[in-house]
Amino acid sequence: MQKELEKKFLADFTKNQNIVHKICRIYTSSADAHNDLFQEITIQLWKNYPKFRGDSKFSTWMYRVALNTSISLYRKSTKRINTQNFNDVAYKVKSTEYDDTEEVQLKALYEAIHKLSDIEKALIFLYLENKSYQEISETLGISNGNARVKMNRAKEKLKNMLNP
Repeated sequence: MQKELEKKFLADFTKNQNIVHKICRIYTSSADAHNDLFQEITIQLWKNYPKFRGDSKFSTWMYRVALNTSISLYRKSTKRINTQNFNDVAYKVKSTEYDDTEEVQLKALYEAIHKLSDIEKALIFLYLENKSYQEISETLGISNGNARVKMNRAKEKLKNMLNP
């Protein structure tokens, strides 16, 4: 029974692990912190996997556990002063004609996202993942209307930060 559960978990996790990497990128500012958060999320997913009832898609449940773990650890870490090096998490554009416009814009977006509240980060992340408001509200445990209102406010904050 345990081996079966482990196989199912590994299959589900492997198929959806990019979700965890993307969340780690939003909540961390260095490769080491990314790896630590990835490991902590993986542990929490495994510990809670037996409680996964399948009422929602595995990916939706995974988002929720990963975001809750990230938010918890982020709140603990904000008690100390952190410096951020966005070169560690910036997207590197690879092309024959190098144009850093996209990289600069993405770096600015991640800088702005790092300044948002925990719930706003989660909302923007799910929005960037093309999740519907229904999926966002289920993942975050808020009403559909509340998700829409909070999303509009978060988008407005980002817009103001990116276009002062």
